[in-house]
Amino acid sequence: MKIDWKKLLISLGPVFGLVLVFILFTILAPAEFHSLYNLKTIVTQTVIVGIGALGMTMVIISGGIDLSVGSQIALCTVVTAAVLNAFAGASADYVAWLPAMVAAAAGITACGVCGAVNGIISVGGKIVPFIVTLGMMQIARGVAKWIAGQQTVMTPDNFLWRLMSVDPEPSWLIFAPGVWVLIALLVLLAVALKFTVFGRHVFAIGSNEATARLCGVNVRFKRIMIYTFCGLFTGVAGVMQYANLTVGDPTAAGGMELDIIAAVVIGGGSLNGGEGSALGSLIGALIMAVLHSGCSMLGVPNYVQEIMIGSIIVIAAGLDNLKHRFIKSA
Repeated sequence: MKIDWKKLLISLGPVFGLVLVFILFTILAPAEFHSLYNLKTIVTQTVIVGIGALGMTMVIISGGIDLSVGSQIALCTVVTAAVLNAFAGASADYVAWLPAMVAAAAGITACGVCGAVNGIISVGGKIVPFIVTLGMMQIARGVAKWIAGQQTVMTPDNFLWRLMSVDPEPSWLIFAPGVWVLIALLVLLAVALKFTVFGRHVFAIGSNEATARLCGVNVRFKRIMIYTFCGLFTGVAGVMQYANLTVGDPTAAGGMELDIIAAVVIGGGSLNGGEGSALGSLIGALIMAVLHSGCSMLGVPNYVQEIMIGSIIVIAAGLDNLKHRFIKSA
């Protein structure tokens, strides 16, 4: 079998990018940057954006976009906290694992509903996803503030708080439990995209929707499924955000949709649709986490980091166009 070295090198671009960024900060940042504890911290910080990026991967491969994921994450933290408090009562100082799981499921379901609404409106109303999800971004954030009474929602201690612990218990886990959840979802999505009919349909819709429809793909239903699954993945990311904050915060994850979209695009996802992978999106999320960690250690202001993220999205989109020209000319 002949190996297409040009395509192979292009597909390995995100890996080279991760190595390059890590080496750069290893040289520039203090020695603590490459310490074992900071490496574990970087991996843990990848969890929220990484899980959100996995859900966004399906949407972007199908040729869509979801700008509401940051607001959905905030909504999930508030719903999770509110349900926890409903179970706990006013005097509780700890919530058992079963009520905590129910609360997490409620938060994930809320995001799944948001995703389904995005899909139904964009498909049924024939409205471009950019506009639909832009509206949902405001709606979800508003609902989160309404439920929370426009303030953070404090909760009793519960096992969800341990999901993002850099030094987990038991210690043999090595990484935070949330990291293992991320890896499990990565494997699940990678298998689904590579070996299932649903995965082939996602790529077919993104590559050429009209052709996919002529081939018998129920494009309308599949788009609704894609946005629903994206919402569910976002909900899991929201639970991890709650675990990280230990409160329900209706203002959380502001602008995180940019990090999530950037992770997918940096990882090889094409905003034109038809391209992307679960592993590539995770590598993109790792690059974002390394950038944040390295910039923080160098004392780079947050506004500079935001400028960098926006620039990375534009550059990655430009490189994607160049990549397509390069492959066509090869």
